[in-house]
Amino acid sequence: MTNEPRFVPLPPEQRPHRSRTAVRVVILAGDEVLLFEDSDPGYADVRWWVTPGGGIDPGETPEQAAIRELQEETGLHVLEPQLTGPVARRVAVHGYSDQVLEQEELFYLVLVPKFVVDVSGHTEDEQLTLKSHRWWTLAELADTNAWIWPRYLLDLIEWAEHPEDWVRELGRETDESTLAV
Repeated sequence: MTNEPRFVPLPPEQRPHRSRTAVRVVILAGDEVLLFEDSDPGYADVRWWVTPGGGIDPGETPEQAAIRELQEETGLHVLEPQLTGPVARRVAVHGYSDQVLEQEELFYLVLVPKFVVDVSGHTEDEQLTLKSHRWWTLAELADTNAWIWPRYLLDLIEWAEHPEDWVRELGRETDESTLAV
């Protein structure tokens, strides 16, 4: 296997631009959060940790997309009343080696007992980019130097306890990129 990039990085204006609406779900089991180690195929050594989630399909509500994404990415089956939120909304502009992805994201939280993650529902792209997963304690997240997306993950968990402040508007962000946008 080679470590050469799958894509030759290009300036943002030359990379394809995609946009979509997406959901992200913070899975909280006691004091642990499930995160996936993600990567950019154009940069073999660049990694970050991200919550499960993905694009909303045509005809889906955000809640239906969150439920589907949880099942596909983790094997977890939840019902809509188990979802907390949306807690926050942002527009994230991610610059990757092969594209610039602008997505409006809604963040939900779900409280569950810890479970064994099943990644058999991952798409071909997820199989390529998602390298691993693990349960992080809140203390580990507070003390890590790892790249966590979103950077305010611990704040999202706290915000979920204050429904009077939902949907917290976080604005437009461009700092979660492997190649600047």
